[in-house]
Amino acid sequence: MDLIVHSAAQLLTIAGDAPKRGETQSELGIIANGALAIRDEKIVAVGASEEIRALATNETTQFDAQGKIVLPGFVDAHTHVAFAGDRANEFEMRLRGASYLDLLKAGGGIMNTVRATRAASLEQIISETRARLDRMLLYGTTTVEAKTGYGLDTATELKLLQAIYTLDATHPIDLIPTFIGAHAIPEEYRGRADEFVDVVVEEMLPAIRNSKFEIRNLFCDVFCDDGAFDVQQSRRILERARELNMPLKIHADEFANLGGAALAAELGAVSADHLMVTRRDEMKLLADANVIAVLLPGTTFGLGKTDFANGRAFIEENVPVALGSDLNPGTSWCESLPMILAMATRYEKLTTAEAIVAATLNAAYASGVGERVGSLQVGKIADVLIADVPDYRYIAYRYGTNPIQTVIKRGEIVRTAD
Repeated sequence: MDLIVHSAAQLLTIAGDAPKRGETQSELGIIANGALAIRDEKIVAVGASEEIRALATNETTQFDAQGKIVLPGFVDAHTHVAFAGDRANEFEMRLRGASYLDLLKAGGGIMNTVRATRAASLEQIISETRARLDRMLLYGTTTVEAKTGYGLDTATELKLLQAIYTLDATHPIDLIPTFIGAHAIPEEYRGRADEFVDVVVEEMLPAIRNSKFEIRNLFCDVFCDDGAFDVQQSRRILERARELNMPLKIHADEFANLGGAALAAELGAVSADHLMVTRRDEMKLLADANVIAVLLPGTTFGLGKTDFANGRAFIEENVPVALGSDLNPGTSWCESLPMILAMATRYEKLTTAEAIVAATLNAAYASGVGERVGSLQVGKIADVLIADVPDYRYIAYRYGTNPIQTVIKRGEIVRTAD
């Protein structure tokens, strides 16, 4: 054994071979006085401390969790982490009464970040994004779904993919890439949305597919909502992506219910995200189609709104629920998944156990990596957190501070706070 972590008051295995849903979403698989053993970046044993410590040799490093909580590394299932610049001025404008859609229609919002990202060098984007990832790691995020979408032209979308792949290779956090060239209608196509969809379908997607990047696990996403793309436009993009063997995601029902959730179910998307105004009958469609609902309470909070997604209804309708930060410069610059859990429990009515599953195992499946991370199971990558709290419920109960004391990524201790 390379490393044994032992003497956890509660070790949360969150074991499962599929996304958890309904009543099972609260199953944490708690082992009192728990321990795990790691060899060659993977978990090789999980159980009681006495049993696991007996496997140690003279070469084994032993880490005493000292009665704290051990759980899987957090997986952030929805981010726009790769970008340049900020939108602090728009934050002030919203505080004075401007709505997000008002800013978008006036050429602000996403387009402000698009202009900054188009003008930035690859090195600048990598540098700014790396700093955000560094902070996310401190709060226990070990895997991140990372979207493009601040290019809205082929060259910049490829530049963003290059940044994501470079950071995946050089940063401790694993990045899962998602192409969302249809994030907004760019200024140069204002009033000509169908023409821009032609560009996405006929130029961008083939260019991505034929690029130098390995895209086996590259998702395709589209923003289906008021002020962005309608259902028919979204369908064209997603059907073309499916032809290119890209798994699908969709931004849906953030501001208006256009039918994006139903489209996700029809096309067999891996996830549908946001879902603040999704109806119960559409939740049933998602459940029947095994689509994961990725809820993003940070966005509603960041916009100063109160229409949070009804997480309790999704659980009741047997939809697997995952969580993401929606980290982006306009509506949710949040690098702390513990803070997202605090919001999800208070405003989306998840229990703490359900929220932890949503930010680990279910988020991993929503990101296409549930077979590798998201739980503390034999054979999975050893992404492990030690939270300096006496009970797992404190992770959502306390907020505004960082409960994560130690981060282990691929079996290596990459962060610890005394």
